[in-house]
Amino acid sequence: MIVAGIMSGTSADGIDVALVRIRDAKDGNPRLKLLAHEAFPYPPALRKAVLAAMNAQSTTTAELARLNWRLGLAYAESVQLTLQRHPVKLDLIGCHGQTLYHQPTAQIYAGQKFACTWQAGEAAVLAGQLGVPVVSNFRPADMVAGGQGAPLVPLLDFVLFRHAKRGRVLQNIGGIANFTAIPPSTTPEQALAFDTGPGNMLIDALMQTLYRKPMDENGAIAATGSILLSVLNQELTHKYFNKIPPKTAGREQFGREYAAAFLAACQKISKRKQDAIATATALTAKSIARAYIRFAAPLMQSAPVDYIVSGGGARNLTLISQLTALLKPNNCRVIPIDTFGLPAEAKEAAAFALLAWQTWHYRPGNLPSATGASRPAVLGQVSYA
Repeated sequence: MIVAGIMSGTSADGIDVALVRIRDAKDGNPRLKLLAHEAFPYPPALRKAVLAAMNAQSTTTAELARLNWRLGLAYAESVQLTLQRHPVKLDLIGCHGQTLYHQPTAQIYAGQKFACTWQAGEAAVLAGQLGVPVVSNFRPADMVAGGQGAPLVPLLDFVLFRHAKRGRVLQNIGGIANFTAIPPSTTPEQALAFDTGPGNMLIDALMQTLYRKPMDENGAIAATGSILLSVLNQELTHKYFNKIPPKTAGREQFGREYAAAFLAACQKISKRKQDAIATATALTAKSIARAYIRFAAPLMQSAPVDYIVSGGGARNLTLISQLTALLKPNNCRVIPIDTFGLPAEAKEAAAFALLAWQTWHYRPGNLPSATGASRPAVLGQVSYA
């Protein structure tokens, strides 16, 4: 089958589409080949609406309904443009949607205690405009099984990257940073995966506030700043970093309110804008490295480790330089995922193509060892054309 995977992450910068050919193999594991990848930035008005809706303190039913439908139209347009550039006969679409709210732990609401999540983007629009079935809404089935609904990319990580003699860590640095740790000669159930904390989210928020720019391109501004160690060390005591996996993070922990408090703490010590960016970059690098060293390194059986980095943060040279220095003493070789023939920006979209294929064949898509679910679960809902 040829499957289009669609991903729009917590950075809310746009839409990635991956066209993937997937087939079964004799060993029971699917085989994937990336045919094409395209990225489409959100139109400014849509991005503004998405950011306003994320973890919003107040909004209207009309706004949310319109945003849900508008995202469906944007996803459909992105797939259509991708197919124009790379003509293939599409069999299936897997659409993650845009996360507006993710509450992985149970809280009381209207007299009941439960966890919940919401990824917006009307799948019926996609199916209707493309004439292809769409699998969407992947996370709830895992949460109903007792999981946190994330991370869901580890299945792709295991299928593509497991190795008999080397440890493999698949580090994604999107808005939130997360990794999948795969010890040598392991089974899917032995893989460890979780969100380590902020990836680009905090850096991007500070860049928008201080420089009116969407990101610190190549980490150039962070490279000119000084790390405010007192702020860094204080932020590393955040309760999320010490929480035992499985765990997931989002704007609820590291969004607007967190960024505002972080900036205030930096400005008490230094008025130099670049110092705040440098400190935020160091927080991302340090929290990732600490998570690996504490939770994943003991699983690697002293084997050499390929630490494979993807996501927008893989282009931040300052961040990657810091991460490389922190991990080198732990027998880790930091490598961009592009080395393996999979562009960094395509990985998560390809993962949801695979998850849609799994659902279509009534196969589970979650790894309970990663999400904390009590059982494997077939994920998602199908919208027929």
